[in-house]
Amino acid sequence: MRRPKRRRERTGLGPFVAGAAAGQIAALWTWTAPGDRGRWRAAPDGAGVELHLLDNGFHTDLAVPRAALEARPGPLGAAVRVLPAGDWILIGWGDARFYVDQSPMESRLADGARAFFRPGNASVIMLDPAQRDPRALFAEEGRRSFRLTPAGFEAMATHIESSLDVSSGAPRIAAARAGDDVLFFASRETFSIAHLCNHWTAGVLNAAGLPVRPFRSIVSSELMAAIDRAQLDTARPRA
Repeated sequence: MRRPKRRRERTGLGPFVAGAAAGQIAALWTWTAPGDRGRWRAAPDGAGVELHLLDNGFHTDLAVPRAALEARPGPLGAAVRVLPAGDWILIGWGDARFYVDQSPMESRLADGARAFFRPGNASVIMLDPAQRDPRALFAEEGRRSFRLTPAGFEAMATHIESSLDVSSGAPRIAAARAGDDVLFFASRETFSIAHLCNHWTAGVLNAAGLPVRPFRSIVSSELMAAIDRAQLDTARPRA
């Protein structure tokens, strides 16, 4: 009489692996790059530089006083000084082709997929002069205003400057648009889904002292929320 075959016992590794993967994803989702409160927010009666984070729903730019940028030596100040007139400079970062192109979005879907999923895409830093105060140009729901300490502003500007491609000895204009004052300067960084425009801005704000959640910063609303959280933390009384 033949004996029945014994069933192989399962090791139970499947649930363990799934749990470990879920834990790693949760850790990434909640991971916060610490900031520096002493740099981030200037005291109301202290020296500081006013800036604005601008959110159009999927992309963020920083509005920075031109005079503060031009007062600095180095490549970033040099790049700003070649721009047309404007008391404010809007600063952003993105893919060298997709970011510059202004054609209708539906005609650029293939290029968007290329920018997202092909690694190592060339990138540019946008410097766009604006005459009017950003508070008059952008509604409050799409803007966050804050004052950095001088140390925070210097750290932020240094971080932006380090992204410029100065391999030729000076900032290099990679693109411009006809009839537009904006200039796009070559960046030494590369663009992909692992390093998008809002990731770049998160790094800039973190250099200025703002705690950010890098993984969540894939969406622009997370950067707005990071500033809101910092404001609440500043307002909270200390023991």
